[in-house]
Amino acid sequence: MIEVREIVKNYGSIEALRGVSFDIQPGEIVGLLGPNGAGKSTAIKIITGFLHPDAGSVSIDGLDVTESPRAAQSNIGYLSENTPLYPELSVQAYLTMMADLRALPASARIGLLSKAVYGTGLQDFLTRPIASLSKGLRQRLGLAQAILHQPRFLILDEPTVGLDPTQIIEIRGLIKSLARESTILFSSHILSEVEALCDRVIIIINGEVKADQSLRALRASDTATVVLEREDDAVASALAGMKGVSGLRRLRSADDYPAYRITSSADITPRIFALARQQNWALRELRRDSVTLETFFNQLATTA
Repeated sequence: MIEVREIVKNYGSIEALRGVSFDIQPGEIVGLLGPNGAGKSTAIKIITGFLHPDAGSVSIDGLDVTESPRAAQSNIGYLSENTPLYPELSVQAYLTMMADLRALPASARIGLLSKAVYGTGLQDFLTRPIASLSKGLRQRLGLAQAILHQPRFLILDEPTVGLDPTQIIEIRGLIKSLARESTILFSSHILSEVEALCDRVIIIINGEVKADQSLRALRASDTATVVLEREDDAVASALAGMKGVSGLRRLRSADDYPAYRITSSADITPRIFALARQQNWALRELRRDSVTLETFFNQLATTA
């Protein structure tokens, strides 16, 4: 769907992007992460055709964004961090204007407008001036204009910024519903939002891609933790002798029970459970450890 190949962008002596490459497949929700100044906004502007790269290329459905910008942009719906709305217009007037700018065919216009309005829950606010809308409703309106022409690809830049918790939940549900018909690139500083919405994350730091992997793979860990009711030296030797175990560390649980952390090449918890039943261990807890996106991101950011 989207192919980004070795894009480079400099602002004078500042290297904003240094050979950034990634692909986004149809149906994915991909999170684009990075600290301030990492190059995320520059990458988004190049993907949408707002900026030209100094080197490299971006294609959408096989269309080069630099060579065929209008054709490529017709496949994109874009919600910027600060959605440009016209406060003096009503919701209906604004969406009608956007339909004109998109050159939507007259035969399909009413149907497309209706789908965008009902899809974003704006049907009760059509006559309201934009100036009177809450921040959450303005974000909904921004999403409505982004999906008005039924694009195959949505770029959402900080779509929940400035919203209260209730509005965040509403927008999150709306984005999930949009993902049924569109591929989504989702940029945010709120890591919990990315974890809740995305299938995969791309992390840009200092103008380079430092990570590109699925959240499922990211959460997977090569360690497991066993917590016992009481000390048992036989447990340590049995765990250390299991096939695939490369490390064993004795520790204490948060509630001060004896515990072990086991390092292995794959998920070993089913075999540990079977061994515990066979040996009648006084087992309190057995879990495969997981890595949070926040931990992973901070590790990358502090070592970059």
